[in-house]
Amino acid sequence: MTIPATIEGRVGTIARFKPLHMGAQLMLETICSQAGEVIIGIGSSNKYDVRNPFTAEETEEMIRRALSGYDNYSVVHVPDFAHLGPEYQDGQAWRKNVLRLFGELDYFIVENGYVKKLLEEDYKIARPSSLIPKESQIMVSGTMVRVEMAKNGDWKSLVSKEVADYLTEPGKAGSYENLVDRFRKEFGLETLASMATEGIYARDAETEYRRTLV
Repeated sequence: MTIPATIEGRVGTIARFKPLHMGAQLMLETICSQAGEVIIGIGSSNKYDVRNPFTAEETEEMIRRALSGYDNYSVVHVPDFAHLGPEYQDGQAWRKNVLRLFGELDYFIVENGYVKKLLEEDYKIARPSSLIPKESQIMVSGTMVRVEMAKNGDWKSLVSKEVADYLTEPGKAGSYENLVDRFRKEFGLETLASMATEGIYARDAETEYRRTLV
């Protein structure tokens, strides 16, 4: 779907933001700068594991710091259901919960094809890439950031200063030095092992999203 140059009305979007990287932040800033009201969903909000190593509350704080210049958005936590049993694996329980949390929208902005398929009869769907000129798009993923964190690499170049400052701020992770330190000690080796054994960079994003989000 081709959307107008300026989005008007009430707009929703959802992702895991684990962590919020520069590409996702640009997308959120673009939506907030155009829409009248934005509802941002944090997916997999009930999970804390190697692919979701930051809690929903921590993820929300990253979003709030990154979007400090905007006041036209709200954040909702969207849990998964598939782990509850086979009867939930068709995504319909997740879909119904999304409709309850987001309500009526003028557009739902999402890149993932599986989520698009679940919601296309309920909302007008638009891709975030259609909002941002190709030359301004930032090609980065949460997986890339987590791998760089696990390697003690240059992960800070993949997130904004606001997010990097929050992730390295002392006192945010209990007995750990900071949230990055907690991630490395709890999930660093598993992250690197997954990259080596499963080809995490090459894994089809839609398959992973279907398996881990809904």
